[in-house]
Amino acid sequence: MASRELESMYQHVILDHAKEKHGFGLRDGATGSSHQINPTCGDEVTLNVYRAADGRVESIGWEGQGCSISTASASLLSDIVHDLTADEVTERIAAFRELMQSKGAIEGDEDLLGDAVALGGVSRYITRIKCAMLPWVAFEDALGLTPAR
Repeated sequence: MASRELESMYQHVILDHAKEKHGFGLRDGATGSSHQINPTCGDEVTLNVYRAADGRVESIGWEGQGCSISTASASLLSDIVHDLTADEVTERIAAFRELMQSKGAIEGDEDLLGDAVALGGVSRYITRIKCAMLPWVAFEDALGLTPAR
């Protein structure tokens, strides 16, 4: 697929998730929660994590307001967290952080990140990286994980 076609497809994925908002809504029974704000633009997200007795992430729920990038990122995150162990969660967060820090140099691992690789183009725009990272930072915080630097 030509890079222009791929970029167009990724833009559609982002816009679709910004409208559809998978995992949107908070419910009772969360095992962890985090509220994060991007001070540069005012985007904010509250993210709840729902874990099974064995520690696996069953799902997340979120609410927030912000640009299409932060909203799509939360929606895309919601799609890939089901039934993950702590190690699998850590691996995905690290892969997404690496993608965001790549300045567009890597495409991202679709096996780990699913459609969230569509946000890879955001890494070329430093002011937008925090928008894409916002729900991922909230997820990390809600799980009590220390952010990798």
